[in-house]
Amino acid sequence: MSSLTTQIQEDLKTAMKAKDRERLAVIRALKTALTNAAIEKGGLGTELDDAEAMAVVRKQVKQRQDSATQFKDAGRDELAAKEESEIAILETYLPAALSAEEVTQLVDAAVAETGASSKADMGKVMKLVQERAAGRADGRTLSQEVAKRLS
Repeated sequence: MSSLTTQIQEDLKTAMKAKDRERLAVIRALKTALTNAAIEKGGLGTELDDAEAMAVVRKQVKQRQDSATQFKDAGRDELAAKEESEIAILETYLPAALSAEEVTQLVDAAVAETGASSKADMGKVMKLVQERAAGRADGRTLSQEVAKRLS
């Protein structure tokens, strides 16, 4: 079992003992998503490594961000607040996000390393930037920063 999966299992037990309903519901949903991803990968009993588990957590966060946005647009602030509190719980399993300054430095280094000079080179730069960011920055943020450098 990966360390992230083990941590999630321990947090599930802790939430059960503390009778923390919201945290328990979020962790159960995450555990279900991890199980489904493992089954898709190789059948029942397959284990996910930390990188794969992190990708599942990111996907869960993204789904809740999309839901929160839709709820806000529909004037359902109480449901948007619930989604945002679930995002906060899920983000405890993700590494610390890169600051805007760190993203800029990362993009600058990738542009220099690849020798990119125009938007046609954006794919090469994005591949390198995403590898180095390792999930600590949103793809949209990275893409905007790269586009800004190459324009």
